Amino acid sequence: MTSILEIYEARVASGTLRPDPAQRAVLPMLDVIRTHLESEAARPRGLLAGFLRKAPTPPKGVYLWGGVGRGKSMLMDLFTESVAIDAKRRVHFHAFMQEIHKGMHEARKTGVDDALAPVADRVARDVRLLAFDEMQITDITDAMIVGRLFQMLIQAGVVIVTTSNRPPKDLYLNGLNRPLFVPFIDLLNDRMQVVELESPTDYRQHRLSGAQVYFAPADATAHAAINQIWVDLTGGGRGEALRLAVNGRETVLDHVQNGIARATFWDLCAKPLGPADYIAIAEAVRVLIMEDIPRLSAGNYNEAKRFVTLIDALYEARTRLIASAADIPERLYLEGAGAFEFERTASRLREMQAAGWGDQGQA
Repeated sequence: MTSILEIYEARVASGTLRPDPAQRAVLPMLDVIRTHLESEAARPRGLLAGFLRKAPTPPKGVYLWGGVGRGKSMLMDLFTESVAIDAKRRVHFHAFMQEIHKGMHEARKTGVDDALAPVADRVARDVRLLAFDEMQITDITDAMIVGRLFQMLIQAGVVIVTTSNRPPKDLYLNGLNRPLFVPFIDLLNDRMQVVELESPTDYRQHRLSGAQVYFAPADATAHAAINQIWVDLTGGGRGEALRLAVNGRETVLDHVQNGIARATFWDLCAKPLGPADYIAIAEAVRVLIMEDIPRLSAGNYNEAKRFVTLIDALYEARTRLIASAADIPERLYLEGAGAFEFERTASRLREMQAAGWGDQGQA
């Protein structure tokens, strides 16, 4: 069996990856998990098999944290792709928690005393490996159930591997009723291997550093260039839908992969979204690719207002923006109500194109 380290080294040799000692150091512990999961999948099933051989204790999971762009998501993909079992799932943490809340809502309709128990049981029956990308706790409802959820899954033998930009002690920092959340931090430290990816290189920023990130006009050439950026940052594919709970409703990004979201102007600004939606989007992703920004005027005033709000949210969150538009920022909105106020947005769009923009302020 080819080890994950050997797969990594082959990609380095081919030029697909750049060698990184910090990334290499994580691979052996991921290989231990892979070996366990594959050997478990090959074990005979049934009552007799249970009598003849006791199931081995699952290894601890991995909580991999570090700065933006250090390669956490890449290692997660490399690991999950290499594990030769069907009962595995890689999912964005926000999307998974939305599924849990939906499942609990349905369970409550049946009158169960503990709505989380049947949901966790169903997850544990379906998967032996759960790989979460971008764990962050910002919602009090997530904070109040995630500890019990993880405990149930781990006790059921599910191995959890997750990435995060923060160490466990900084999750849900300054959140409402945080003392009730602290036992979950203790659980992470006790039942998972907490590993900091101490790479000195921000590979995501390296790929964008000096690269064009604003394309005008939004023609076929711009679309091809953005396609290439998407492939460079994510490895390709369509991405998965990310569902964000905002004020009791759902905001959906249809294409998200490795913390990179891709959408059109109309996806984001033609729908009745508000500041809370855009703040949630800016906090959930690290790079937003937005295509086909049109010229703005009185004819699309509402869409223009939403666009201004979205840019403000991205700017404040230091979320990188890659965009294609009908024209350069200063010529997007030349006349009509709101044109004067758009000067600040144009300035921000220009500032956000700088090579080093977004380095500061990201967790």
